[in-house]
Amino acid sequence: MVTTLVKLREALETAHLPLQIPDVESARHSRQEMVDQLEDYVLPRLIQIEAPLLTVVGGSTGAGKSTLVNSLIGERVTEPGVLRPTTRSPVLVYNPADAEWFAGQRILPDLNRTDDAGANPGSLQLVASDAIPSGLAVLDAPDIDSVEEQNRTLAAQLLGAADLWLFVTSAARYADQVPWEFLQSAADRSAAVAIVLDRTQPEAIEEVSTHLARMMSARGLRDSPLFIVPEGEVDAAGLLPSSSVREIRGWLSSLAGDAAARQSIVRQTLDGVIRTLSTRTFAVADACHDQVEISGRLRRDAEGSYEQALNAIDHACADGTLMRGEVLARWQEFVGTGELISSLESKVSWIRDRVSNAVKGQPQQATRLTVAVESGLQTLVMEHAEAAAERADAAWRSIAAGRDLLATTDEDLSRASRDLRVRAERSVREWQEAVLDMVRDEGADKRGSARFLALGVNGLAVALMVTVFASTGGVTGAEVGIAGGSAVIGQKLLEAVFGDQAVRRLAERARADLNHRMMLLLDDEQRRYGALLDALGISTEVEEELRSGARTIDDIRFSAPA
Repeated sequence: MVTTLVKLREALETAHLPLQIPDVESARHSRQEMVDQLEDYVLPRLIQIEAPLLTVVGGSTGAGKSTLVNSLIGERVTEPGVLRPTTRSPVLVYNPADAEWFAGQRILPDLNRTDDAGANPGSLQLVASDAIPSGLAVLDAPDIDSVEEQNRTLAAQLLGAADLWLFVTSAARYADQVPWEFLQSAADRSAAVAIVLDRTQPEAIEEVSTHLARMMSARGLRDSPLFIVPEGEVDAAGLLPSSSVREIRGWLSSLAGDAAARQSIVRQTLDGVIRTLSTRTFAVADACHDQVEISGRLRRDAEGSYEQALNAIDHACADGTLMRGEVLARWQEFVGTGELISSLESKVSWIRDRVSNAVKGQPQQATRLTVAVESGLQTLVMEHAEAAAERADAAWRSIAAGRDLLATTDEDLSRASRDLRVRAERSVREWQEAVLDMVRDEGADKRGSARFLALGVNGLAVALMVTVFASTGGVTGAEVGIAGGSAVIGQKLLEAVFGDQAVRRLAERARADLNHRMMLLLDDEQRRYGALLDALGISTEVEEELRSGARTIDDIRFSAPA
């Protein structure tokens, strides 16, 4: 069981629930409460089952907890009012013979140990007193309904570390909602509880105690002891008359002197906590599942937006869209389109033989065409990257988790990255250089031919780009004939030098390389969204770790001898 619970604690600590989804606050609170209880109580108690019985005195503001603790001990060990919002240091009173159990970090390891009264918040004041019998310790906790959240949190943590709750309320506060929320929680996990009805006027004792007993019975605390402390004057030391607390003191002393009774209380509380840990773990596992689902949806929304952009760029790079405007004008300058198209219509074989003679001013025009292609591709990338960013941002803002996540970054993810234009320019130039290398490598054994010399590497490279850009002939309207003819011309120029099979292979390679480079650019853009999700540390394995741990706990419990 210890090994299983250690693994469960590790899984709970890994079970981050960062996304703001319905019911997540309850799951977060439950997860942290279980981690605290495993560290503060369950594991220490399982490992050292023979440790003294820890009785935590908790309750509402003004119920008289500190006065009761002092009166039970018979001396002033904790200052009434010391736990006001100005301090949050609980006080633990134990027999000197039991010091070894409490001086270290066995229980409540996150609280610093101190001997000073009124210590800094987050400290545990240790008080050794012979008035406490060996085998028993009493801890004075902050108010469960304190005006300060840190006090309330600490009070809940201390009660979660108790073998026995000594819950103090008053005639004026016994029906309040907050105390009963704690008591109901104790009943649900079968924790050992004793209730003290403090500061009660003698004439009201019968009526109030009868009503309180009925409330206890209705909420599963029928067998819990109920002690009455009447309203009375305190002495100069701030202690109640010994007779007022005699019954409680005697009951605690009898527990301290009866090892079997102490063990029974410890087992009752410990078994109840472990049982509810199993049940509550499944709820946290469900919350982890929801986190993974929402995270996956957000990731798919972002990836889908940029995948759509990549497909649009790929389509535009092959359907003739780029063979418009500046690119088309520069291409016409390069090849003298009118003459070549006329020649193609009359006799294709003739153009293969005479194509080099039709190319005009090739070096200068090739450079202009290269620049036009570069500008056209950059514009295409920016247009679709901006559209993808807008789509992804809109999808994320449609759910609360996405809106909250976008609010954690100073970058406006609805726009493309500021440096995208520079990166796109670099990527396009690198692609153009790669096309040059393809042509250069393919023509390594043809550099002496008249056609290769007439067109040159640059001329053949731009022809290959044009062939790639109009490979599907998707332009419509008046430009269809021009763009389609341009593609045919580019292809024929290349075939005149390399042959038709080599041209098809070169065009496929160039298009695939361009698509890959565009994909890398958009992946970088999409990664801005993915990085926000990655930083959350949402684990896809922790859900099953939690469920497996809970099932194992149940298996061990059910297989244990009665």
